[in-house]
Amino acid sequence: MADNSPPVPPRFEKNALYFVPLGGAGEIGMNLNLYAHQGKWLMVDLGVTFGNETTPGVDIILPDPSFIEERKGDLVGLVLTHAHEDHVGAVAYLWPYLECPVYATPFTAEFLRHKLREEGIEPDVKLIEIPLGGRFTVGPFDIEMITTTHSIPEPNHLAIRTTAGTVLHTADWKFDPEPLVGPPADEAALRRLGDEGVLAMVGDSTNIFTEGHSASEGDVRRSMIDLFARFQGRIAVGCFASNIARMETIALAAKANGREVALVGRSLWRMMETARTCGYLKGCPAFLGDEEAAKLPRDKVVYICTGSQGEPRAALKRIASGSHPYVSLSAGDVVIFSSRVIPGNERSILQLQNQLVEMGVKLITSRDAMVHVSGHPGAEEVRSLYGMVRPSIALPVHGEFLHLDHHADVARDLGVAHVVRITNGAVVRLDGAEPTVVGKVPFGRLALDGDRLLQIDCEIIRDRKRMGYNGSVAVSLAIDDKGKLLGTPKISARGLLDPEDDADEVADLTNRVRGAVNAVRPADRKDDAAVAEAVRLAVRRVFRQGQNRRPVTDIHVLRV
Repeated sequence: MADNSPPVPPRFEKNALYFVPLGGAGEIGMNLNLYAHQGKWLMVDLGVTFGNETTPGVDIILPDPSFIEERKGDLVGLVLTHAHEDHVGAVAYLWPYLECPVYATPFTAEFLRHKLREEGIEPDVKLIEIPLGGRFTVGPFDIEMITTTHSIPEPNHLAIRTTAGTVLHTADWKFDPEPLVGPPADEAALRRLGDEGVLAMVGDSTNIFTEGHSASEGDVRRSMIDLFARFQGRIAVGCFASNIARMETIALAAKANGREVALVGRSLWRMMETARTCGYLKGCPAFLGDEEAAKLPRDKVVYICTGSQGEPRAALKRIASGSHPYVSLSAGDVVIFSSRVIPGNERSILQLQNQLVEMGVKLITSRDAMVHVSGHPGAEEVRSLYGMVRPSIALPVHGEFLHLDHHADVARDLGVAHVVRITNGAVVRLDGAEPTVVGKVPFGRLALDGDRLLQIDCEIIRDRKRMGYNGSVAVSLAIDDKGKLLGTPKISARGLLDPEDDADEVADLTNRVRGAVNAVRPADRKDDAAVAEAVRLAVRRVFRQGQNRRPVTDIHVLRV
């Protein structure tokens, strides 16, 4: 399904309606969606994904906005569906390249303010709060926020009305009859929209392989209250900081069992403060800090911890390694993993869980008890949404290719007239006799490397990968003005040779370097580049033949 053809930007006709994903189509995360109409552009969401072992030193990856940056004079606004990082996490880093107004409901706006403040750009960003269920105009786009439910407060579908037709752009969503925090989904608004007529639905595909309905947050709360009563030791619960309903559930379950609750992890405190500012968590007891909670008896404390995905710097990992300054666990304590496994994190989570078990800690996951429910719709919920909205066109997004393909089959089986399977960069014209992919625009990924943004495939990142897998060699040598080698070359072979254990190999490599210099024609020895290239080829040949590795190789020639 992946489209590797070169970009072929179409001519964007003024009265037509186009959809262009630059992130989130063919992947889960890093959402960036564009709509074009009447010569203007609307952006929906601007999120991140996270690095892994294939991106050494890079924790955050962002979509490349170059295509829309070149058209930012016609970019009328950015509308955010909800406050998850894969939908808002890139705003603070990329907004300076876009400089457009940003629209969000109160919880998402408050969460974003923290991030903008950290980057020092909060005063510059025009951030406009839209009430739940609000309707507003951005350029030629008439937008209605339709309340839904998810694993974070205030997720919103977007009804985007234009003179060329109406699009329903779904948030991450589900139909939860008992969401606990915030109202249930506004099904009446969805049916009303369907009665008006919907040209296209751009829809979440994350959980499309799960038949039936996702379970409710209310089910988790009842289970947690009963579960906590079974244990006498310390209880630690790992969950996503953004799941305010889960935070409230853990706090109330602790209270029901005579325990105090503490937050362990900076992101949990930030989310808690955001929630309280927006009027949520009103029924919760006060949260303790980790240092304060450490003084409580083992049977009187519940810790809510970051790090359920095995993140190396998060609270649970530090607790498991014994490096947390205030929180410790031991035999008789329990850790509850109240979150799903994000694809790609399996190894780090397993390593974390093994560390905990080695300490004598009991583990509870969703295999053992009702401790987590998905925030995304099962297939039956997706079918229900199609039945309410009745779009003419289905465009599956927010999923890997397997998800998109299966979502397309579901939509087709429901009788949707046109199903368009797309990837990032595709330009889909939605109006007209039938939807058509009319071109392709550039898209890509950026790595947040410290304070700078790099292309994910740039030489710096490529070299870092190569060094991680193949090591690095640096050779420094001095030659006179005639090209005669002076002294002994200095060689460092990091990740390849140990100076003590591999002394013979280092000596042999030194002799190979000498031989390479001497083999250069006398006329060429006055050329530093020619000498360096001869040595580089000799060094790489040694490691290719001896270790089957191709290290990053740097040769430094000093002319004396």
